[in-house]
Amino acid sequence: MRDDKLLNYLHLHVIVFIWGFTAVLGALISIDSIPLVWWRMSMAVVLIFIYMKWKKIPFQLVGKGSLSRKRILGFLIAGVVIALHWVTFFGAIKESNVSVTLAMLSMGAFFTALLEPLFTSKKMVWYELVFGVVIMGALYYIFQIETKYVTGMILGLISALLSATFSILNVKWAKEHPPSLISFYELSSGVILLSLFFVFLPVDFVMPSQLTQMDWLWLGILSSFCTAYAFIASVKVMKFLSAYTVMLTINLEPVYGIFLAFLILGDAEEMTPEFYIGAVVILVVIISNGILKTRLAKK
Repeated sequence: MRDDKLLNYLHLHVIVFIWGFTAVLGALISIDSIPLVWWRMSMAVVLIFIYMKWKKIPFQLVGKGSLSRKRILGFLIAGVVIALHWVTFFGAIKESNVSVTLAMLSMGAFFTALLEPLFTSKKMVWYELVFGVVIMGALYYIFQIETKYVTGMILGLISALLSATFSILNVKWAKEHPPSLISFYELSSGVILLSLFFVFLPVDFVMPSQLTQMDWLWLGILSSFCTAYAFIASVKVMKFLSAYTVMLTINLEPVYGIFLAFLILGDAEEMTPEFYIGAVVILVVIISNGILKTRLAKK
């Protein structure tokens, strides 16, 4: 069992590295966030559908072992959450840059600590509130320095909150159902939601002919490697890891992503020293929270 946890923990780090590259792809793809996420999720749904057919994984809508209506509804709601998470995530990148967005996304672990008592039997502990005050101070510091990126930072924080909610919901389900099944329903739900956006909101759909050759290349990588594979794999590792462990590891996404962005995008990602001070404070506090929680649990 310990080996299973170790292997899945290492696998999670690979997934998080891939997610760090996802942010770079969001900056490289030329279309806006909502059509970008629609194409990403639609292409991923097709790939997962083919995978499930190939592996003969039942969709379990009817017959023996079928999913309850309540569980399917849960998957659909989670799909809405993940779609909005991605829309705000890529929206934050378009409004600011990869570095700012990923720094805000690191708040996900703190939001998880706040939300878990609402969804589970976990109780709030005093030191998490103290850490929260420090994080809020670091965020305020960044907001004061990087005033031109305020919209992107707000979208990034909303994205982090949605990501935390999604992780908490999926941890329980991942222990009961095949990850590809969960991914199929959740991503399909997101596609339906975003399709409604094009119908009822002033959002323009991007036709295939409007995508450049490079857009198709980046979308292909984004939907297959960074979504279909990473999404199924992340749900799978949740069978062995807690929501907090998953969210804590995901906090390395800013480290991987900012490094990749600076390497690939160059000067566009260069920030002030004050920004990096604030971002480092947030990461150190969140990692310290995880270490303290682990040591107290052992005692």
